[in-house]
Amino acid sequence: MLYRTMKKTDDELSVLGFGCMRLPRKGMGIDEERAINQIRYAIDHGVNYVDTALMYPGSEQLLGRALADDYRKKVRLATKLPHMLVKSREDMDRMLNLQLKTLRTDHIDYYLIHSLTSGEGWGRMKGLGVAEFLDSAKADGRIVNAGFSSHSTVDDFKRIVDDYGWDFCQIQYNYLDETNQAGTEGLMYAASKGLGVVIMEPLRGGYLAKNPPAPVQAVWDEADVKRTPAEWALRWVWNHPEVTVVLSGMNDEQHIEENIRIAGEAHPNSLTEKELEIVGRAAEAYRETNRVGCTGCRYCMPCPAGVNIPGCFEAYNTDGGTLQSKVVYHLRVGGKMDGAKPAYASLCRNCGKCVKVCPQHLSIPQHLAEVAKEYETTGARLIGGVTVYALRLMRWNTMRKA
Repeated sequence: MLYRTMKKTDDELSVLGFGCMRLPRKGMGIDEERAINQIRYAIDHGVNYVDTALMYPGSEQLLGRALADDYRKKVRLATKLPHMLVKSREDMDRMLNLQLKTLRTDHIDYYLIHSLTSGEGWGRMKGLGVAEFLDSAKADGRIVNAGFSSHSTVDDFKRIVDDYGWDFCQIQYNYLDETNQAGTEGLMYAASKGLGVVIMEPLRGGYLAKNPPAPVQAVWDEADVKRTPAEWALRWVWNHPEVTVVLSGMNDEQHIEENIRIAGEAHPNSLTEKELEIVGRAAEAYRETNRVGCTGCRYCMPCPAGVNIPGCFEAYNTDGGTLQSKVVYHLRVGGKMDGAKPAYASLCRNCGKCVKVCPQHLSIPQHLAEVAKEYETTGARLIGGVTVYALRLMRWNTMRKA
């Protein structure tokens, strides 16, 4: 494992951080035994930065149990104050104290104001006394370092950076988002102000780690050194010396092992000019095939109308418009295989709630209408129905033979 220094604290942090937003699932909740084993395996192999949030259902509770048996002493713990739920100065103390209890600790090493999406949001929190709260919590030892996470524009991001004595920040950054949100400009600005920078969504919610479209794979095949799509994406982010920690929402044992291996080799400025040029061309190839910039973060869920928004967009982006993508769409959101309620794009009532919380600032209802138009025509529904019927018939024949 490689380590980088958090500028204002001198903490030596693992370049790979464990993000606890996408822990493995079992039934309707977290697969606790598996998740705890995964977190402890990562810590045993050098990861010493673990990130969670009050807004991640069940995550803080699980992490509190995972960090028992002296594992808490081995990590720097990060969690977040959900500013969207804060109505008063008292709410801040109440939520922090609840988090300390849930996480079974007496202090949070890295405490963030969660998802400041605009300067106005920061202004509201300032008016409620958040600066005094952070100063007070640092003084009494409940938090050690104060930071914020942000999906805002670069201009709003800079204003937030300049308006308080932050120790660090957290931004979305990957080779598709160089000019999106804070982007490269924001990364450089924060670093120039002495802030440590933690990176979220280096794989765009796993999108950049999946089997790529053929045009993208053709670009990767030109490289002299062969790497997986995930390794290319992570190495590109780690290539920036301004980056302190890269969070990965790991929930698969094989992926954890791969990420730990990569994190032991990803020195800053280690990619060659040719490799950087290849990554740039891969990004262009992705942009030509990707139709909606959804990362699968699920901030838009649950949808009041019952739409599986991330599922709709994942199918829409998977070989868009092909027979395979239409099959995936009906299997994923049609509810015909497992008896779940249909969650089609056409159920959207255009209420706009998803737009207000989307970190990518997507016009979600508009994109859902596009999905419905392409995937819910009579022909597309017939494809989905025939596919489901065929799979059920195959399953029935297999059970009968058994």
